[in-house]
Amino acid sequence: MSVVDEKSIFIAMKQDGPFAIHPHASCAHPFSPQNRLWVKTFQQNRQMTTKYRAVRDQLFDLLQIQRFDEIPALIQNSALREQRSAQAYRLLGNLFGISGDLAAIRSKIHEYMNTADAVIGMLRGKVMATYSSHIEISNEIETAKNPVDLLLMIFDDRYHQKIRFEAKRKLVLMGLAGSIDQRERETDIENKFATFLNFLNQYVWSPQLKIGELDIAYLHSRHDSNDFSCSEVAVIDAEAARHLHEFAENEKLTLVKRRLFQANGQEVPVYVTVRKKDSAAKVLKLLRKNEKNPAVAVDDELGLMAVLDNISHVKRFVRHLTRSAVKAGSIMMLEDISDTLASSHYTATSVGSSSKTQMLKFFARMGGMRVEFIIHTNQSYLNYRYQRGTSHDEYEVRRLFDSGVTEFLFPYDIYRLDMQQVREKQLQRFRKNIEQQH
Repeated sequence: MSVVDEKSIFIAMKQDGPFAIHPHASCAHPFSPQNRLWVKTFQQNRQMTTKYRAVRDQLFDLLQIQRFDEIPALIQNSALREQRSAQAYRLLGNLFGISGDLAAIRSKIHEYMNTADAVIGMLRGKVMATYSSHIEISNEIETAKNPVDLLLMIFDDRYHQKIRFEAKRKLVLMGLAGSIDQRERETDIENKFATFLNFLNQYVWSPQLKIGELDIAYLHSRHDSNDFSCSEVAVIDAEAARHLHEFAENEKLTLVKRRLFQANGQEVPVYVTVRKKDSAAKVLKLLRKNEKNPAVAVDDELGLMAVLDNISHVKRFVRHLTRSAVKAGSIMMLEDISDTLASSHYTATSVGSSSKTQMLKFFARMGGMRVEFIIHTNQSYLNYRYQRGTSHDEYEVRRLFDSGVTEFLFPYDIYRLDMQQVREKQLQRFRKNIEQQH
C-alpha cells in the first residue's frame, strides 16, 4: 500500500487533499470561492470529511482558536503567539508522555524536530544524493523549532509555497518521531539493547577474545557477468589482501571484521553487525508501511546479521545461540523462520524486496526481548551486497520510491521531480558504483 494513494492515512500531507499547500495561503471566510470549491470536491467522501475535521480540530486545539480567521491575529501579535506557544508545548508534552518542566518539554520537542530534519538529511545523504540540492530544507524551516511558529507559517502568505509545505511536513514527521520516542520509553528499548549486547559478549562470543576484539579478513570474490552474483569466494587475511594490486572486471575484495564462537571444541569465525535503528530510519519505516503505530517501527528494532563460511557453520551458530541463551537463564524461541540459503527462491513480502534473496531469517525471543536474526553464508552475503536486482543498495532505492515515500516527502508540484525518472537514474548510479568499485 502506497503512502500517497487513496488509502494513505496521512491525509494532512496529501497535495490532492483538503490540506494541500497551494501557491497562495488563505485564512478566508468559510464561504469564499476556495472553500466552496473544497466542499464541492469532498462532500461525497464522508471518510475524508471526518478525517479533515479531526485534523482541523487538532490544529485549532494546538493554537487555541475556534476558527481559521483567528490565525492572522496570531501571526501579527508576537506576545499572543508566545503565550499560545507555551501552552502548545505543555499540550504536546502530555501527548507524548514527557515529564519535567517547560524547559524539559521544549528540549524534547526540539529533539523531535531535529529527527524530522534528519529524515530529509538521510535521503539527501544516500538514496537521493544526486538530487541533494533539489530537496534541501529551506533555512527558515531548518532553524525553526517552535511548533506554533511552524503551524502559522503554513497559513502565512509571506512565505513561499515550498517553505509552507516544508513547515507542514516537519510537523508531521515531528509527530511520528514523538510517538516513536514514547514507545521506546514504554518498551525500555535502550536497556534491552544493552542487555542484548551483554548477552552476546558474555555467552556467545569466544572467551579467548577480549570484548570488541575483531579479526580482520577479506572475502575475495568473482562474480557472474550476467547478474553479478557471486560465483566464487575465498577468505584471505589482511596480509594477502595487501598483495592484491590488480583486479579483473568482475572481481571484488570485501572487508569482514570477524568474531569467534566455540562449537564442538572448535573456534568458528563469524562476521556480525548488530542493528539498532536511529530515529530517522524508524520514521521512514512508518512512512513506508503507511502506519502511524510506533510499534511497527520500534518493536523489531533489535537485530543481528551474521555471515559464516558455509551452511554447516550456519547450523552450528544457530545451535550455539540457543544453548547460550539457556546458559544465560532463558530458553530461546525461534519464530517466523524463513530459510532460503539452499534454494534460489524467496517469497518477498516487503515493497522493493527481491525473490532471489537468499538468507536464513528468524526472530529469537528470549529474556523479554524479540531480536531479528538474518544469517548469511559468504556467498549469499556477497549477493546481498552486489547481485543485480538483489543488492541492498538497490533495495533501499526501490522500497522508498515504490512505497511512495519519496513522492510523499517531495511532491511534484512543489519540487518538480519526476520520481519515476529519479528512481531509474538512482538505480543505475548505485549499480555502476557497485560494479566499478573493488
